[in-house]
Amino acid sequence: MNALRMKNFYWSVALVSLVVGVILSVQFRMTNDMQHNETIRRTQELADQVAQLKKEHDVLQPQLIRMREQLEDLSTGPLASQIKAEMELATIFSGITKLSGSGVEVTLKDSNASQKPTDNPNWDIIHAEDILRVVNEIKAAGAEAIAINGQRLVATTEISCSGPAIRINKNALVPPFVITAIGNPETMEGALKMRGGVAEFLQFFGIQISVKKLEQLTIPAYSGSIKSDYLIEAVADTSLAR
Repeated sequence: MNALRMKNFYWSVALVSLVVGVILSVQFRMTNDMQHNETIRRTQELADQVAQLKKEHDVLQPQLIRMREQLEDLSTGPLASQIKAEMELATIFSGITKLSGSGVEVTLKDSNASQKPTDNPNWDIIHAEDILRVVNEIKAAGAEAIAINGQRLVATTEISCSGPAIRINKNALVPPFVITAIGNPETMEGALKMRGGVAEFLQFFGIQISVKKLEQLTIPAYSGSIKSDYLIEAVADTSLAR
């Protein structure tokens, strides 16, 4: 009887082992199938992406060829010289390169006249608007490049009073102020010295101004940063009284 029980026990263990083995085998196969399917899915996605990129490449390639042909036409065609001239002109006005040529040198100094107790002390010293008057006048007379005490004027240049000094390109400068400008010397001198013009106006308040025509002078390149939160032109309302 005991032998029969042991035999049944062994058969039961064998049967359970067989069932567990089948379950583990099925689970293992399912896991492998899932991993295999995930690999196939990912491979298919990558293949689709490659196909999409190839389509985009096929579309962009002709556009790139056309753009290269257009660039070559511009660099060698009839407009090449015009484009080059415009680029050189833009370089001049941007102030990123030094320039040499004929022009004028304007020197401004504070008044040397004896001051009376009743005189306004502000009349005898140079203000930012005085420099702006000169700059505006020579600009209107065709100045191609301007510098003040070696500071090149560009589109972002600000000219403002800063206590006893005048700030130009964020540099505090003091008199005398030497303004150099490249352009037609005769035209610029005539504009400054015309009757009722800038020179006469400043001399009325005692400011010393001299204008010298030069056959050759050099305007330095702008050395500051071209980044600015505000673009301030070197202009002012010159109709305001001193």
